[in-house]
Amino acid sequence: MKILLSLFLLFVVSCSQKQAIEIAISGKTMGTTYNIKVVQGVDEQLDVAALQAEIDDALIQVNALMSTYDPDSELSQLNRTEAGQAFPISEKTEFVLQEAIRLHKVSEGTLDITVGPLVNLWGFGPDKRPEVIPTQSQLDEIRDYVGIDKFRMKDGVVTKLHSKLYIDLSTIAKGYGVDVVADIIEQNQINNYLVEIGGEMRVAGNKANGADWRIAIEKPIIGERAVQKIISIGDNAIATSGDYRNYYEQDGIRYSHLIEPNTGKPIAHNLVSVTVVHPSSMTADGLATALNVMGAERAKALAVKNNLAVFMIVKVGDEFVEYASPAFTQDITQH
Repeated sequence: MKILLSLFLLFVVSCSQKQAIEIAISGKTMGTTYNIKVVQGVDEQLDVAALQAEIDDALIQVNALMSTYDPDSELSQLNRTEAGQAFPISEKTEFVLQEAIRLHKVSEGTLDITVGPLVNLWGFGPDKRPEVIPTQSQLDEIRDYVGIDKFRMKDGVVTKLHSKLYIDLSTIAKGYGVDVVADIIEQNQINNYLVEIGGEMRVAGNKANGADWRIAIEKPIIGERAVQKIISIGDNAIATSGDYRNYYEQDGIRYSHLIEPNTGKPIAHNLVSVTVVHPSSMTADGLATALNVMGAERAKALAVKNNLAVFMIVKVGDEFVEYASPAFTQDITQH
């Protein structure tokens, strides 16, 4: 009897020691890094190497389609076409372009994937910082070929209306990459995970210990890393846009990397950080940028109008003032 009891206790102890574990996967993509956590259940045995290979292959394909740094990418080839030349694109690129066009409309023209030449002119692209601030005539010359209305897309074919039109999907491509990875993970029957690419993030389910995935919103302070707020977002994506790290000053004036399409100039307002929570990382990515460009009051109005979960930080004097939209307050768990 004592032997049987000992065996029974040993069995109970060994079973109780089995538990879910978090497996970390990381790599490089899109000029940045990706970090993934997947939860392996008690009775599961994940083939991590096969999963990472599938993820890497998918991200290589996204980069081959939408990179502006790869001269052979589909997008780079499109950007080299002449006006009036029909250019067939892949279904994946068409899908991302369609979302960019939709967000352009939702954001009242603020999200514009054609502003790359203006970004370069102000010194925030691959080119070096300008020696002098651009003149109005320089801005006007470039604005002649900037705008969503400078190309047409129909049935998977894009036609540029101006040869110098330059499409840059960087405002939503990383978010799209996150969604692609999340879809692969779910197709592998994994329901608890965290995916992050270059700061864009999407989560589902829970951590291995059953707790929520807790995400920190960074305090917009130059020169240090600090936390403004910690939240749980459920099965959603989260993206933050801010201009407090990528800027320069000249003659006492601060120039942000975020360009207002209607003026062709860097933004000049006190909205310093915007966080958006949405089921799609691609959509959250684009909306965060658009709302940050809009400024606080317009962004608040748009968030309420479209029932968006938005958290903003506005700098008033030396203080940071928070704003949370009704959808954010209702749906997001704050710690």
